[in-house]
Amino acid sequence: MTSRSNNQPRGDVPATRWNDYYDWPPPGGLRHIIFHADQNGFASAIKRVGRRVLIDPEKFWQIVDGQTAE
Repeated sequence: MTSRSNNQPRGDVPATRWNDYYDWPPPGGLRHIIFHADQNGFASAIKRVGRRVLIDPEKFWQIVDGQTAE
């Protein structure tokens, strides 16, 4: 899967700009991951500052790489 782009951002990425840097997940899938972050293991990669949602790309991809197919 070619989900990681060559245009790597520096620092946390606002959820609204995620697809400017990465092809996966699509916006709807990202919203699902964010909404269910406490249940799906992504809570450590997602930061909430007021209404703004930021994603730590390094942690996000570590979590993706660490998950196993069931």
